[in-house]
Amino acid sequence: MKTVKLASILAFLVASFLPGMALAQSDPGVQGGPARAGSPLASVNSSDGTLQFFQNGLARFQDVESVKNSPTGNNGLGPRFNFVSCSGCHLQPAVGGSGPANNPQFQVIANGFVSGSTNTIPSFITANGPTREARFPFFFDANGNPNPNAPNGGVEDLFTVSGRSDAGSCSLQQPSFALAQQTNNIIFRIPTPTFGTGLIENVDDSTLLNNQAANANNNLGISGTFNHNGNDGTISRFGWKAQNKSLELFAGEAYNVEMGISNEIFTQDRPLPGEDLHTGLPTSCLNLSGSGYPEDTTNFATKGGSDQFATNASIPSDTVMFAMFMRLLAPPTPSTTTPGGATSIANGRRLFSAIGCATCHTPTLSSTQASNFTSALSNAPVNAFSDLEIHHMGTVLADNVSQGGAGGDQFRTAPLWGLGQRIFLLHDGRTTNLLAAIEAHEANGSEASQAESNFDLQLTASQQQDILNFLRSL
Repeated sequence: MKTVKLASILAFLVASFLPGMALAQSDPGVQGGPARAGSPLASVNSSDGTLQFFQNGLARFQDVESVKNSPTGNNGLGPRFNFVSCSGCHLQPAVGGSGPANNPQFQVIANGFVSGSTNTIPSFITANGPTREARFPFFFDANGNPNPNAPNGGVEDLFTVSGRSDAGSCSLQQPSFALAQQTNNIIFRIPTPTFGTGLIENVDDSTLLNNQAANANNNLGISGTFNHNGNDGTISRFGWKAQNKSLELFAGEAYNVEMGISNEIFTQDRPLPGEDLHTGLPTSCLNLSGSGYPEDTTNFATKGGSDQFATNASIPSDTVMFAMFMRLLAPPTPSTTTPGGATSIANGRRLFSAIGCATCHTPTLSSTQASNFTSALSNAPVNAFSDLEIHHMGTVLADNVSQGGAGGDQFRTAPLWGLGQRIFLLHDGRTTNLLAAIEAHEANGSEASQAESNFDLQLTASQQQDILNFLRSL
């Protein structure tokens, strides 16, 4: 990784000492004002029931889960989890987004979600830092050292239900986060925004393959590939490594892994990766809700009562309704004037393509398939600024975790729509500064190195600022 940027230094010197020259570039930062996301698609309405499904899914997305005895029927939390609701970690700038400025994970003891006698807040979870999940790339050997011949990569949930009044005698310890940090055997992931994901789900494989072919001869060293579903072989597209095929699979995995709630897709309580190799969960930590498995099911009766049958939007399971909520979420609306003005934004968009960034961050995937959900998902452009391919991102961003066909330094091209109101950047939330995020794209083995070098060496400070303004307008 380079440590000195000659062009940036020269731009700074010119801007500092020659009157009338443009100032050195800076990240305009997160846009304030109303959220430009969080609304349903334009075709969602009450007359065909789609609005009721959207609203029902939105409400469930915000439910706070308990282990058992919840008056609202939201049972099944744990025995290990990262947080107690979907929206707690998907709240910026609206429900369904990415991590908020005030990290709810930092308050789990203060808010009574976990017992302070059996849990501590890991040092990497801070009051105003990103909401995170943690993974250990490698299992530890008998001496407490990472074993590079024993890949791990599974989620190590932050908290346990042990000590809660509704957790019975379940007694579990938190993973050894301090040891993992001391031995540099820990990586993080932050929540991905879910706005516009129904459009991404409805792009046909042929459209993605045609886009890949169109960008093949790019002379930039970019040669992405796709992650594929292990069951039917088709292109998967959700998650930081595009490891999940559909929104329902994406929702089911998150419900099980992030909140510990078994469901109709992931039907068992989940042990930690190390436990799953040897012992599984202790008997005292199984079926804590007392309702049997899976804990999230189709609702034959209304929650809280067995004498009234469920109707309409209340029938599907939480997992299905999480997926429906995300599917019906409209994409973010870009600004045409903020920050920097319309001329700067338009020039930044042109330069973004000219230096090669749009080779991976495809501005528009031409069209979705016809949709059987709602008309706004049919034959629509997907302005996500992503090719949905996985690319080698080199040593700076590599996390040594493989998922499906994605290796340790491969990541899905992150969709950029909504970037203007996103706080934490890159897969692990390591920075809030857009310039730092761009810099991280250049590294040994990164397909983005040439495009990032073009940003540094071919553009003036004013042109770089136009690109930053454009990105923050999205």
